[in-house]
Amino acid sequence: MENTSEDTVELHGDEEIVEVIDLNDAEQTPDDLAEELEDVEFEDAVAGADDEGWETEDEMEADVDDSELTFSGHTGSVFCVSLDPQTNSLAVTGGEDDKAYVWTVSDGEVLFECTGHKDSVTCATFSHDSKLVASGDMSGLLKVWKVDTKEEIWSFEVGDLEWLEWHPGAPVLLAGTADGNVWMWKVPGGDCKTFQGPSCQATSGKILPDGKRVVVGYEDGSVRLWDLKQGNTIHVIKGSDGHQGALTCLDINKDGSLVLTGSVDGQAKLINTNTGKVVCSFSVDSVKAKGSAAEDEESNSVESVGFCKALPLVAVAYLDGTLAVYDISTQGLRHRCQHEAGIVHLQWEEASSLVATCSLDGVVRLWDARSGAVVSEYRGHAAEILDFTLNRDASIAVTAGGDHKAKVFCLQRPDR
Repeated sequence: MENTSEDTVELHGDEEIVEVIDLNDAEQTPDDLAEELEDVEFEDAVAGADDEGWETEDEMEADVDDSELTFSGHTGSVFCVSLDPQTNSLAVTGGEDDKAYVWTVSDGEVLFECTGHKDSVTCATFSHDSKLVASGDMSGLLKVWKVDTKEEIWSFEVGDLEWLEWHPGAPVLLAGTADGNVWMWKVPGGDCKTFQGPSCQATSGKILPDGKRVVVGYEDGSVRLWDLKQGNTIHVIKGSDGHQGALTCLDINKDGSLVLTGSVDGQAKLINTNTGKVVCSFSVDSVKAKGSAAEDEESNSVESVGFCKALPLVAVAYLDGTLAVYDISTQGLRHRCQHEAGIVHLQWEEASSLVATCSLDGVVRLWDARSGAVVSEYRGHAAEILDFTLNRDASIAVTAGGDHKAKVFCLQRPDR
């Protein structure tokens, strides 16, 4: 290699000379280079090089984008996403920028912005008839907007918000808070009722299909089934029957007879809602958990659970990247589907044995629960996916990411 410019060095802009390397007249052999490289310390240079391919976030983004559309309205991480249940044509996303946006899935056009929040919007969801949309921020400020007029019609302030859910058949909104209370309002009238739990976070909640009961999971590991009309608890599952750590998620089967709960204790429990009895507990051995025993337990927290609507199966997603599929009738492990990173959320397709997952590696995956095989993967986010939802016919997935983006992916399959 010849030194054509001898002693002249061109600087571009504000570049600094870090080191001047003297090029010898004699060309170096590969052996010489190898000897020199042996003395180079790579430790600092590759401190963050555990990532495959040493990709930066920007490179990861440019690498491949399978999405049909990217919504870039948010200026911070996007924490939550929901579709309107009637037409599935509108999405609402909430983010770290203290905003929620209602936008059209087909072209990403903003219908309106939900303004006035004071903290990150972590909950945003449409009412059963798609006429109203509720947004809630971490500080507990809740707002309801009328979709057709784009106007705010109701607001209320509670303690730190944990979850928000509309009633399946009426303009009634429920919310769980960090002080253990569950609130219920008629919207926009404002009639209000509270259900006082133990003095700890009401971490997750879901209304049963009959619209008369709500199941709530708490930070102390207990699960309570409440009567919405009477305001009393019907069943309390706690102590040795309950979880030994905070509830993280729950789901209810189609007819409301069973609830599946997940916890940081690494257990998923199947509970009969009529008797309040635990039918069985599911758990798997951690695969990727590192460190002490305490860290192992923590790192295999259950992050998401769900009932298959087509077959008697449930899926349990763990922070160590395991997706476990269990057979309800035999209570046995059917398949173990391993992800490269922790799973954030899972959702079954409405009418099939396919289950979708999103994870901390920024990928949406579709799995066949009958075979345990991955059917397809969808990439495009430059950071973790924090939430996603499928539309009714599972033809699209709408995702919310830590890269400040929401994306729409078309889920192509041979049978469609």
